[in-house]
Amino acid sequence: MFAQRSLRLLAIAWTAAVVAAGGIGSAFSEQVVAAANKVVVQVSDADPAKWNLALNNVRNLQADLGAKNVDIEIVAYGPGIGMLKADSVVSNRIGEALGAGVKIVACENTMRGQKLNQPDMLEGIGYVKAGVVEIMQRQQQGWTYLRP
Repeated sequence: MFAQRSLRLLAIAWTAAVVAAGGIGSAFSEQVVAAANKVVVQVSDADPAKWNLALNNVRNLQADLGAKNVDIEIVAYGPGIGMLKADSVVSNRIGEALGAGVKIVACENTMRGQKLNQPDMLEGIGYVKAGVVEIMQRQQQGWTYLRP
């Protein structure tokens, strides 16, 4: 009798806690959405075709998943950083990606090695100290790695 009453009180308390938290489904699905659909894209080639492929992949991810449902970061380093310069042949496409909410970052180590400064680069991009470290940290945070 005492055990049944304790179980009933426990069930009532648990139900009240779930209702106060917004329900099981909503709390769980918000956590899943927050943890899912994060992609870090490596571009370390100077080839415009590789950049266009990466930008096509990014556009397709946003189209298929919904731009608000996926966080995308393109990390450029090594020879690939040249396509982030202001006079790049893919500058229009990069601008479109930035406008669509894609984060694009340049490796400052590479910039220093190539004697590039922020004024040499496209407006709107971000900067990280080390591109490879950025990719590694994103993967440790659960981001999906993509290298087209």
